[in-house]
Amino acid sequence: MSSFNGFASHDIALGEATIFARVGGSGPPLLLIHGYPQSHLMWARVAAVLAAKHTVVAMDLRGYGRSSAPPSRNGERYTKRVMAKDAVALMDTLGHSTFAVAGHDRGGRVAYRLALDHPQVVSKIAVLDIVPTWEMWAGMNAARAMQVYHWMFLAQPEPLPETLISGAPDFYIDQKLASWCGDKSLRAFLPDALDAYRAAFHDPARVHASCEDYRAGATIDRALDDSDRAAGRKIAAPLLALWGAKGIPAQGEDPLTAWRRWASDVRGLGIDAGHFLPEEAPDATAKALMEFF
Repeated sequence: MSSFNGFASHDIALGEATIFARVGGSGPPLLLIHGYPQSHLMWARVAAVLAAKHTVVAMDLRGYGRSSAPPSRNGERYTKRVMAKDAVALMDTLGHSTFAVAGHDRGGRVAYRLALDHPQVVSKIAVLDIVPTWEMWAGMNAARAMQVYHWMFLAQPEPLPETLISGAPDFYIDQKLASWCGDKSLRAFLPDALDAYRAAFHDPARVHASCEDYRAGATIDRALDDSDRAAGRKIAAPLLALWGAKGIPAQGEDPLTAWRRWASDVRGLGIDAGHFLPEEAPDATAKALMEFF
């Protein structure tokens, strides 16, 4: 992909998972974590901009992209705590004991769990178009359930969602991506990235992994958030929240109000886009990230 010109590719074995990452640029380390149903390719349009002043590491989460997909039941190997440990181990292997992190969608959930579980390694954190998992479940009502029906659908016991998705994977991916864009089309996605997103959902192991991700979100991740909330633990690192003006977080409580219950130093803004900020509004997203980091 042209926007990753000059980036080196790495396959790094981390015990039960092998994590793929592209690394480029120079300067303070910045980890980029993608969301569902994508891969590191979602960062293609902003990676080169960020690499002008940072050593950028764009990873694929376990079960996504070119990383391996360990077998799992009931979400146990796809919790955000487990994925955050992958991220810490990846960055340590690459020589970075502390780093900044930006995460979109599920990657944002990994990023804030990383900041809660490993505060000593996170210098700054940006979360894109999400509010915390606990907040999502606590605010679930009829309107939100219709918007995020996939949270409940993907968390159903196997093999129900796996079987249904595998029956028409291209239709499923195209429908999900377009429905979350501000213009309800696929125009924002680079052709090779879109091809890669579709291809991944022709692999039963990756369909299963993505369902396990959401099963963890409905159970283990929610319980971990609840424990932190009850204990009064907050993210210590400065936090930037970005959201799409046409995205789901923008339709509920002010995202900054939600994040201030979870972090001590919060700032942020809405961007003219739907859910996929780095692809729908790459210039504005890159600018906001560069100014923050």
